[in-house]
This record gives sequence, structure tokens and C-alpha cells, in this order.
Amino acid sequence: MASDDPFLDTGLTRRATLQASAALVALPLAGATATEVGAALPAKPSGQAFDLHTTINGRPMAVEIDTRTSLLDLLRERLALTGAKKGCDHGQCGACTVHVDGQRVASCLTLAAKIDGRRVTTIEGLSDGQTLHPMQQAFIDHDALQCGYCTPGQIMAAVACVAEGNATSRERIREYMSGNICRCGAYVGIVQAIEDAAAKMERKA
Repeated sequence: MASDDPFLDTGLTRRATLQASAALVALPLAGATATEVGAALPAKPSGQAFDLHTTINGRPMAVEIDTRTSLLDLLRERLALTGAKKGCDHGQCGACTVHVDGQRVASCLTLAAKIDGRRVTTIEGLSDGQTLHPMQQAFIDHDALQCGYCTPGQIMAAVACVAEGNATSRERIREYMSGNICRCGAYVGIVQAIEDAAAKMERKA
């Protein structure tokens, strides 16, 4: 029904109004090229290249990395050292534990650029050729694993626990291994393995 008010009786339908509105919204981009439209979007962040010189498992190496690269991603994605596992990627599970200059670190939280000029040891470099490290052998002997996903990080943390002098009691071992989670619950075997290996490592030293 038409309105008596000449200002309201425009003859426009709801459909025509919506179409006109859409055309107005698209108008600023109608004559824009793809390049111009892309230039208006936020740019993706870009990292800087960094020439990294380090020693990994006794082997000197040089590699160009993005400054944002984590040590874990460098090891796994660039160097094919997949022993360190990506569990939580937040430094909370310990599956990515490696040693940097003899100290245990969560490699997922460590920038690869931070290891420039330093020594890194992963689970792949722990054994002496075909001879397993005492801690590796102890984990086997005491059945200190089930699925095995956390095991490399557990072993690297356990070696550090002994080296730090914190394997003096079961309670102390549990405390200083608390940052390494075993979702299968093999904690009893892990503690026994560390006790066993600690005695052998002390005799060897």
C-alpha cells in the first residue's frame, strides 16, 4: 500500500535496497587491482636470517635459520634429529628435553639462535657408538617405559638429574624429574632406573 507522504513513497523494495547497499560497499574495490587489494591487508610477520654455528652431538655445524626458529624445530625439521619429541610445545611435559652445555633445557622454549657457539647433546648423541649410555640401559632393564614417546626426554632429564647431584634419594629424584611427564605412568620404573644408573655412572666417573 502506497504512503500518502511523498517523501516515504519511493517505490523501492527491500530487495532493491539491499542490492544497492551491497553495491555501495563493493564500490571502493571495484577499480582496484589484486595487488592494490593485497597491499591493504596486514603484512605477514617475517623473521630475519641468522647464520648459526654450533656443535650438536660432537659435530660442528653451520646452518642458516630464521631467528624465530625453536631449537626443537631446528633439530627435528632441519637436522632430522627426531629423538626430542614435540609434546606440549609449552615447556610443560619435558618430552623435548636436550642438553645445552651440559644443562638440561626444554628445546621447544629455546630459540635456536641462543645455541650459537654452544654444545648441544640430544638422545641420538648419548650413546658411545653401539654401547648404550648407562641410563639408556637402565631404562631397558627396569622397564621404565611403555609407549616410549616421553622416553628420550625422560632419559636426558635423568642424566642431568644425576650430574646435578640430585639422584641421592627416591624423593629427590621424583622432585627433580617432576618436569617430565609420563602419560603411561611408568614412574616406578623410571625412579628405579635412575637409582641403578646413578650408581654405575658414579663408579664410571
